[in-house]
Order: sequence, then structure tokens, then C-alpha cells
Amino acid sequence: MKKASTCAAMVVLITIMSVVAAGEAKMKITSSAFQQGGNIPSKFTCDESDTSPPLQIIGIPSNAKTLILIADDPDAPGGLFTHWLVWNIPAHTNSIAEGSAPKGVHGTNDFGKSGYKGPCPPPGTHRYSFKIFALDRELDLRSGAKRSQLDAAMKGHVLAQGELVGHYARKK
Repeated sequence: MKKASTCAAMVVLITIMSVVAAGEAKMKITSSAFQQGGNIPSKFTCDESDTSPPLQIIGIPSNAKTLILIADDPDAPGGLFTHWLVWNIPAHTNSIAEGSAPKGVHGTNDFGKSGYKGPCPPPGTHRYSFKIFALDRELDLRSGAKRSQLDAAMKGHVLAQGELVGHYARKK
């Protein structure tokens, strides 16, 4: 009986280790401007100043070499629409101030621009996802790269990730 318990404990331990090794460890990304699943204030959208929201990052793995920040709208009429891409963010970055961008390499969003471009949806409520990824290495990807290039470059290098989702519907 004791041998069976030890075997079961080993299986659980190996499963936990494989989940962490597979890049499924969790970090947390939050904002003082809105809660998980809450409404994004219009200040952070095209309806007002289009300022990037303040973000806090918790649980960055000690072995992370760099971070990636992606903001997107999975509810866009044409499919996933990217609003912000930044990679090679220093791994010690645990906050991003309102209206600022983290140090790192900036990609081209689906507006064809570099930098943050906030929610600006057609009618209806859309979800906006702010994702943070910890990587085991820096990416050799040029400034201005697009989302598909970033997704390909980060594949197999994610140590942990977190996501903050907010909602927005235009009033106009």
C-alpha cells in the first residue's frame, strides 16, 4: 500500500513538472484601471485619449530572460485583431505606467502602426485581452515585425503566461 502511495505521488509530481516545463505556468497581469472581466474606461480607447492602461505583472519566473506584451481583440469582425506588440521587455519589469510603453522592441499592430492603439470596435461589446509571456530567451526579431512573426518566434520558448481581459462597447 505504501508503495502505491509513493508511486501516485511521483506521478503527480512528474505531471506538475511537465506542465511547468511545457510553458503552462501562470503569471498574473492586472490593472488598477479595470478589473478582470470588467469594463475598460473610455480614456484607454479611441473614444477619448487612447492612452495605454497601467499594468502590473506578478509571478515572473526567476529564470525568465525576457517578456512579451500583446493586446488584442478576439471579437473583431475579421478575426483576431492585434492592438499592441512589444517583445524583449526586460524580465525584471513588473509594471507599466499609464500612457507609457515598456522598454523593448515594438511590432506593427493591425492598424499598421507601432505602439498602443486602444479599443475602437464596431457596434457591440468586444473583449480585449492583455497577455504577458515570460520567455527563456530574447527574440531575434526586427522592430516592426507583425503578430504572425512574433507568434512563430516565441513558439517553444514560453515559460509562463498571464492574461487580463476587459470589455468595451462604444457609446457612439
